[in-house]
Amino acid sequence: MITFIELLVNGISIGAVYALIALGFVIIFKATEVVNFAHASLLLAGGYVVARLHPYVGFWLALLIGIAAAAVVGALVEFLVIRRSKAANHSVLAIVTIGVDIVLTTELTRRIGTEVLAMGDPWESGVVHLGPITIAQTRIAALVVAALLITAFLLAFKFTGWGVAMRATAEDPETAALMGVRLGRVSLSAWAVAGGLAAVAALFLCVFPTPGLDRSSSLAALKAFPAAILGGLDSTTGALVGGLVVGVTEALMTGYQNDLAFLGRGIGDVAPFLVMIVILLLRPAGLFGTKELARV
Repeated sequence: MITFIELLVNGISIGAVYALIALGFVIIFKATEVVNFAHASLLLAGGYVVARLHPYVGFWLALLIGIAAAAVVGALVEFLVIRRSKAANHSVLAIVTIGVDIVLTTELTRRIGTEVLAMGDPWESGVVHLGPITIAQTRIAALVVAALLITAFLLAFKFTGWGVAMRATAEDPETAALMGVRLGRVSLSAWAVAGGLAAVAALFLCVFPTPGLDRSSSLAALKAFPAAILGGLDSTTGALVGGLVVGVTEALMTGYQNDLAFLGRGIGDVAPFLVMIVILLLRPAGLFGTKELARV
């Protein structure tokens, strides 16, 4: 029972981090209707900046610079690539983001090489004991920070002018443009916000108990993609729920993989995608996604 509770808490905390990444997918999709496959490189870029700068400027300033850097990279991808593209088909633009991801990830992995970069976080390997239950401080920090950021985003999305413009653009871009909403500005801000969230997620994906940032750290974004899909690509609530589902599923499957040996080793890495497939077979639009209606 103690093991189950520890795995559940760890799953919820890492699921909250996945929710941050999934929220980035959703924000961009709602603003541009483009599935951003370059999100993994934004995550790696933000984490790389934090890891390289913290020995010189301290952790907190390095984190702020890393978030800003990832936001700038995201904005530049939108401004220089997506906005300049002549393709009207959103599927083509999604393929373009794959190319962008390959270019950025290749350059970043070249710079990282075979190193494992420490993030310089203040929690280090500290743990909290709640009776017989042991939880890493980084997991608690991840849960708290992710909860605060997601709550702040949802409030801004609902009550600020930017949020109104985002919702109007997602509902009907042409009407929103006629009503004075600057679609380019909304799209640019969406990519910047997604990049910033990815940088925060990179931090908590690369701290204890993970050794640090390495060339494969960007693969974590692939685990968050099922979270965005099964929650619904156009639903911010779905990103939160999907992230928690993926995090808890991965943690439980990994923790009990010895008891599930008949399913094969590494079932924890595959489980999120299996859950995504099952959900999509039952609900093609995801748990909270908007169903497309066709008039016959």
